[in-house]
Amino acid sequence: LTLTPVPAFDDNYLWLLDNGREALVVDPGDAAPVLAALDARGLTLAGILLTHHHGDHVGGVNALRARLQGPVYGPAHEKLPEPVQRLRGGDTLDLLGLRWTVLDVPGHTAGHIAYFAGQVPGDAPLLFCGDTLFSAGCGRLFEGTPAQMHASLQALAALPAATRVCCAHEYTLSNLRFAREVDPGNAALAAHTAWCEAERAAGRPTLPVPLGTELRINPFLRCTEPALHDAARRHAPLKLPAAPGPVDVLATLREW
Repeated sequence: LTLTPVPAFDDNYLWLLDNGREALVVDPGDAAPVLAALDARGLTLAGILLTHHHGDHVGGVNALRARLQGPVYGPAHEKLPEPVQRLRGGDTLDLLGLRWTVLDVPGHTAGHIAYFAGQVPGDAPLLFCGDTLFSAGCGRLFEGTPAQMHASLQALAALPAATRVCCAHEYTLSNLRFAREVDPGNAALAAHTAWCEAERAAGRPTLPVPLGTELRINPFLRCTEPALHDAARRHAPLKLPAAPGPVDVLATLREW
């Protein structure tokens, strides 16, 4: 299988996964780059996976239907361009020879879902997480609560460390600048920042990123650690309770 981040807009990635004949596309906010990628490689569009309802993730769906040879899949409780096969956490799909598990990950939006393939022959597991988890960051809380986002991120953090995290935006360098301000003593964070800066300077994406890397560098996955508690208290000493929990820390970091 070939995994391709297809750039769109200013910083979106529309993920394309194919077996040389058929392809899945994830969150096609714009049809044009998807059609160009399909044509360049002679691929049939076998399915569309949607993680949430925002326009930069669903805006190209209807323009792709003429080429689509399978369903559009999406979250059960969000407004999407119909028809859509609706999915909930715990549902499974068999696509491109892989078994995909649907995960409920609310926070960025109320009904956000993610798609996880744990067994990928000859390669690491795959996670399409939309705008819930970013490299060194997490999505804005447009519809959900800090508690929901924390629970969603912890569910993703429990996946295998080798999992390839396919975020929907190239926000990595700006997220890393914030993460280093929050956690300046983190050597893994400094090393990953140097690698990402080199990749972007060469015109390459910083994604996908191994989940194990995120567990070392992403402050929103590390809200139980003393360094992150200390950073949150320094930033908002009057807002945090005397004994802040991880949800308090996440809420403070996200507002920061």
